[in-house]
Amino acid sequence: MQFVSASLYSLGHGGNDAQKTMGIIAVLLFSQGYLGAEFSVPFWVVISCQSAMALGTLFGGWRIVHTMGSKITRLNPMQGFCAETGGAITLFAATWLGIPVSTTHTITGAIIGVGAARRVSAVRWGLAGNIVIAWFITLPAAALISAITFFLSGLL
Repeated sequence: MQFVSASLYSLGHGGNDAQKTMGIIAVLLFSQGYLGAEFSVPFWVVISCQSAMALGTLFGGWRIVHTMGSKITRLNPMQGFCAETGGAITLFAATWLGIPVSTTHTITGAIIGVGAARRVSAVRWGLAGNIVIAWFITLPAAALISAITFFLSGLL
């Protein structure tokens, strides 16, 4: 059952996160006239985004999986199934509604929910708090780095 739930969660992850990236790249190409008069997402954009997600998961995703699966709370296979199924349902619903969501946020909430359902003290709330703080820092940090990159690209 956990294999099926993990597969569904992965499908939801690709359906939501990869689609956001593909959309952004395609809109940029269209706005610059590279797609002609009709909007479409080129196949090479699809393959590039899927490859980037796969490589990112392969080389860096293991750290996130390790933190989510064993550091926030200990999960047995049934709890993992419940967390993945809840996360997958959330991702499918968000994708169907056209709402971009973070898969990391989704699975973190599901894991915390499963751990807290067992008992509230089973969740390492300090680590969960640090993850939330990192999420809030990410947005302004990305904005700052983008602004610096934009400024530097104007100098070249």
